Amino acid sequence: MARFGTFLLAGLAAALGGCATLLDSSEQLVELHTILDNREVAGIGCVLANDAGRWFVVAPGRVTIVRSSTALTVDCARQGVGSSRELVDSRFSTGKLIGNLVVSGGLGYLVDWRTGAGFAYPATLTVIMKRPPAPEQVGALDNRVF
Repeated sequence: MARFGTFLLAGLAAALGGCATLLDSSEQLVELHTILDNREVAGIGCVLANDAGRWFVVAPGRVTIVRSSTALTVDCARQGVGSSRELVDSRFSTGKLIGNLVVSGGLGYLVDWRTGAGFAYPATLTVIMKRPPAPEQVGALDNRVF
């Protein structure tokens, strides 16, 4: 009888860990930090974008985005300070994958993949900024022969 209870409990946990489209929000709160020369810099404007939309945040800061199975593009810049462009991959939850396989034979995975609800980005994003080129380097780049 104890084995049956254990099996039933494991099955229930897998079922509850299944289809994120039904159980989870399609939105996610992410925290963004910008680093330049090994120090955090403030007041950097950033645009986060994926196939579900675009969001603006001033770093360091938090913003609510819509989850997606595609990568999140993070563009940050501040004139005179620097800029950066990074891609952050989304990840599918292993627990949700197992739940989807057990409960729906994989159909839930397809639904979660299509809607992006079963995917998530890291909760904290750290963007490494690059300084703009020095003025003498900009002039030298303009005089190159191709």
